[in-house]
Amino acid sequence: MKIAFYGSSLLSSYWNGAATYYRGMIRALSELGYEITFYESDAFERQDHRDLDAPDWCKVVVYQANADALSDVAAAARDADIVIKASGCGYADDDLFELLIKHRSSRSLLLFWDVDAPATLAELAASPEHPLHRQLAQTDLVLTYGGGDPVVRGYRSFGVMDCVPIYNALDPRDHHPVASQLEFTADLSFLGNRLPDREARVERFFLDVARQLPQRRFLLGGSGWEGKPMPSNVSAIGHIRTADHNAFNCSPLAVLNISRESMASTGFSPATRVFEAAGAAACLITDDWAGLDLFLEEGEEVLKARDGNDVAELLAGLTPDHAREIGARARRRVLAEHTYQVRAAEFDAVIRDRFDRRTAEAAE
Repeated sequence: MKIAFYGSSLLSSYWNGAATYYRGMIRALSELGYEITFYESDAFERQDHRDLDAPDWCKVVVYQANADALSDVAAAARDADIVIKASGCGYADDDLFELLIKHRSSRSLLLFWDVDAPATLAELAASPEHPLHRQLAQTDLVLTYGGGDPVVRGYRSFGVMDCVPIYNALDPRDHHPVASQLEFTADLSFLGNRLPDREARVERFFLDVARQLPQRRFLLGGSGWEGKPMPSNVSAIGHIRTADHNAFNCSPLAVLNISRESMASTGFSPATRVFEAAGAAACLITDDWAGLDLFLEEGEEVLKARDGNDVAELLAGLTPDHAREIGARARRRVLAEHTYQVRAAEFDAVIRDRFDRRTAEAAE
C-alpha cells in the first residue's frame, strides 16, 4: 500500500524531536511492504542542518514554505492508499489538513498522527473554533506518539472513536553501544531542546542537581540553551547530531530523561531518548511519570526520580558497575519489546483492521 506522509522532517532532527520516531517507524513500515513518500517543508532552517541523507526506504519530497508548493504536494494525496497528516508539520498546518481532506481519494484512509497529543488536546479544549475540530470529524483514525488511556479518552471526548497510541521505540541498527568519547564524558548528561514547558523541569531535575554536586560534571545537549545561566560544572554543547546520539549515551556514568510538563502530567509518554539510551545500554535516570512500568522496570532497568534531590541521591550512590548492570538489563528489555519492528506490526494490524471494517460496512 502507498502512504503519503506529511510531517515536520525526516531528514533533519534540528528543532525536530520527532525525527527519530519518524525514521524508525517509516523504515520498519517499508520493510513490511509499505511504499512511503514523506513530504516536509523547507522551514526553520532544518534543511540547513540535515543529519540524514535521502534514504532508500522512503522517498522524501522537500517543498518550499509557500501556498503554491503546499497545494502541489497536497494534491499528491489523491494517489495514496493511506494519507497521514502529522501534527506540527511546521508550515500552514491547518491549510495543509484542509487540502489533504479535499484531495484524498474516496478509497483512502486519512490519519492524523499526533506527536504531541497532550498539547493538542489542551489546545482543542481551549479553542472550540479550532479548525482541527472540524478536520478530525473527517479523519478515519488518530494515532498518537504515546499518552495511553488518558490521551485516548481525551480524543474520544472530542468525538474521535478510533484513537490508538503507537509508542516510541528504537531501531537496534541505529541505537546500540559504542565506545565512549572524551567530548561526551560526564557524570550525568541530558539531551533536550529548550522549550517553555520543559525549562522549569530542567532547572529542578538537572541544573539544581549540578549545584548540589559541584564536584560532578554535567553535560547538556540540545538547541536553545545559549544564554541560560548555569553552574560552572555544566557544559552546554548545543545541537547533537543523531549520528552522535550513541556516543552521547554511552560516554557518561548516567543519562537523564526529563519529560516536558504536559507529557509528565499525562503519563504513558516515554520520549525517544528513553529507548535510544536503553538501546545503547546506558544507565537511565528518569523523572517520575505514570506508565513507566509498562516500558522499563524501576530499580532494575531504570532509576526513577521524583525531584532533583532524588536525582542527586541516585547519582551520588551510583557506581560504574551498577550503572552497567542497569544499562544491560534495559537493553535486553527494549530489544525484546520496544523496537520499531514491533511498533510497525501494531500499525499494520490497526490499518488492516480499519480497511477490513470499511469493506464489511460497504457490503452491508
